[in-house]
Amino acid sequence: MSLVKDLEYAEQLPEVIVFPPTDIWSDEPPLESDVHRLQMQLLIDCLTWLWQTRNDFYVTGNLTIYYSPNQIKSQDFRGPDFFVVLGTERKHRKSWVVWGENGQYPNVIVEVISQSTAQVDKVLKKQIYQDVFRTPEYFCFDPDKLELTGFLLVGGQYQPLETNDRGWLWSQQLELFLGVQNGQLRFFMREGQLVPTPMEVAEIAQQQAKIAQQQAEIAQQRAEALAAQLRELGIEPNQE
Repeated sequence: MSLVKDLEYAEQLPEVIVFPPTDIWSDEPPLESDVHRLQMQLLIDCLTWLWQTRNDFYVTGNLTIYYSPNQIKSQDFRGPDFFVVLGTERKHRKSWVVWGENGQYPNVIVEVISQSTAQVDKVLKKQIYQDVFRTPEYFCFDPDKLELTGFLLVGGQYQPLETNDRGWLWSQQLELFLGVQNGQLRFFMREGQLVPTPMEVAEIAQQQAKIAQQQAEIAQQRAEALAAQLRELGIEPNQE
């Protein structure tokens, strides 16, 4: 084939579509303090334990959410402290790349705010979560003031959530309450039970085992005392 014909053939070919990359590492700055790190991990551990038999969600924290190919270069936005995506595959990821995840955005976002991030979390990020992500529920927790606020997306606009008589906020997406206990943001079941961490579950199991052992020892002591009384009366307890 001649060069001319080669060029004519090339012109007839469709343009090659270049897809943006999906295998991108997260690009998050270090967490502000141990309080932020521990709070984020606490929420992840509790929800992971509660939903341990489910494979239709993704929960993480301090992970970049890439929602625009241009953002890879501009780096104009970073990831939430904690977020949950429902109806997706439960697996490890380097980051959350929206165009590689069927266009899915987080269903729930929690930001652990501080004095230096309060303005960004309450204004800029809130606007992005509302207008771009369309995330149904957004929560802000201030660990210094122990203040919890939440918003529900209604008609495209965030509306404040009202607390119950315990000061908790209900998450329709997670079907759980969020509330402050002992200075930490925790999850609570619909009936009010605290969602424990795996460590708390182990401690409860250990306590229950210890109580069961004590009860068994008491029962053994009572049986031995009764047997001794029967022998004093000339009755052999084991005699049929």
